[in-house]
Amino acid sequence: MTRTVYLNGEFVPEDEARIPIMDRGLLFADAIYEGMGVLDGGIVDVLRHLARLRRSLAEVGIPEPHTEEELLGILMELVRRNDVDEGFLYLHVTRGVAERNYVPAAGLIPTVFGFTQPLCGAPADAEPAGLTMSSQPDLRWARRDIKTTNLLGQVLANWGASEAGADEALLVAPDGTVTEGGSVSFFPVVDRTVLVRPLSQDILPGVTRSTLLEVLEAEGIPIDECTYTLGEVLAADEAMITGASSYVDPIVAIDGQAIGTGLPGNLTLHLRSTYLALVRSRLRSD
Repeated sequence: MTRTVYLNGEFVPEDEARIPIMDRGLLFADAIYEGMGVLDGGIVDVLRHLARLRRSLAEVGIPEPHTEEELLGILMELVRRNDVDEGFLYLHVTRGVAERNYVPAAGLIPTVFGFTQPLCGAPADAEPAGLTMSSQPDLRWARRDIKTTNLLGQVLANWGASEAGADEALLVAPDGTVTEGGSVSFFPVVDRTVLVRPLSQDILPGVTRSTLLEVLEAEGIPIDECTYTLGEVLAADEAMITGASSYVDPIVAIDGQAIGTGLPGNLTLHLRSTYLALVRSRLRSD
């Protein structure tokens, strides 16, 4: 079956969707996006994702193309039409179409499209085997807090990690501190304390990250909001990543070196199950 996608007010078969070559999202990566997890047929933390979308649009001066209610309707219709029970949902907003010029013309109408993807990793209820990471230089632009489609730095990092035989990149800044993963938030654990890099322009304010912090507070698990080096990460007892459709995943090795016992950590596994229970309870109440 052909996937149904959304493009500028219409739900159309994927092979019929067309975007002009003069779209600024294509020419300049002048665009914002959100990636959301679909679990049990519902969209996980959807209101937080839409709030982050609005913030990112405001930061780069792209007008909001739809109300929150309209976007919710679009996203849920995509899930329904593609019969997604567990998977990934993508929403993309560009500044619009105009002749190529670094300075955008006034009054452009944003291009909006969205699509679903099947689950690419293990299902939520599968026992996680643990993932590996490879440290890569953080080559991204300075405003990593904005969820822009300018992702070449992440592409190169995750490509480098893949070439090294790892599942995901771990980004290291020029000062030697770890920022985050190539497409995920990252957390080492030392003496049952979760190290959390403070929000700043250096990292993305992850939605799953924010929900995990809720879980940590509710469970009374201590956090240490701090920066840390790759050496400190390699000496950690456990490590985990969070992402929209990967939830909370244990990291068992970085650069070929085992983290802790080299197996998924007990705290990480507990946080994964607690996180899933929380978001599922919210989906049932929506």
